[in-house]
Amino acid sequence: MTADASDEVEIRNALLRLRRGTGLPVAFGGLMEAGQQMRISELSGTATHALRSLVVTSGTGLGGKTVALSRPCVVTDYSASRQISHEYDAPVAVEGLRSVLAVPVVVRHRVRGVLYGALRTALPLGGRMLDTAVEAARDVERALVVRDEARTLVAGAGAGVGPGWEQVREAHAALRALAPRITDPELRAELLGACALLTAGTGPSARVRLAPREVDVLACVAAGATNAVAAQRLGVTPETVKGYLRSAMRKLRARTRGEAVVAARRAGWLP
Repeated sequence: MTADASDEVEIRNALLRLRRGTGLPVAFGGLMEAGQQMRISELSGTATHALRSLVVTSGTGLGGKTVALSRPCVVTDYSASRQISHEYDAPVAVEGLRSVLAVPVVVRHRVRGVLYGALRTALPLGGRMLDTAVEAARDVERALVVRDEARTLVAGAGAGVGPGWEQVREAHAALRALAPRITDPELRAELLGACALLTAGTGPSARVRLAPREVDVLACVAAGATNAVAAQRLGVTPETVKGYLRSAMRKLRARTRGEAVVAARRAGWLP
């Protein structure tokens, strides 16, 4: 998958979370480009632009080692470390960085980017800091997976190839069911944004206002789920599902489940 501006926004947000969670004053990162190269595109807390647009090749420096090994790497004193090569010492020195950690963003066993956190003093970066940085990378990974799936499904359906509309609808139902379980509000909003992509971007009609859970239930019904299966997916009781379904049917002026699904699609709530 090719990175776009929205993917870089994920890196930017993850760097802010990394700094807040670890207390590290500096964070930076970027996504992989063609071949085995990663370009640092996002800076947070830096004093200079020395690292901006720096291209890091797999296997070189700390970030390149992280890409090659597909695992987090840490150095306590960057310029003096014997654990890495030193192709990027000059820009690192301009920024005054000493202790640096790097964690990979891995999607489907492929490194898609790297997040860095750093100190301007040579101090050990503890396990808690590394764990927090890894979790920030996991957030990016989850967002990229959702975006990749949405792009593939929408592109395939629009071109008449690849996954058909039934699979699009199943994916939409699965994403809607997953959204309430996401605790990060930014990531949850991104996931719901991906759901909107699957409705062909038409947007819901202002004439019919459905509650989020009513849409969730209708999405499950549209994918062929029974009330019991929908309840299991959504983490509610079958009676609750029935209540949401009755409410949605009333708003959509539908007499049956099937009519409700058709009306919801016409109103732009479902793919």
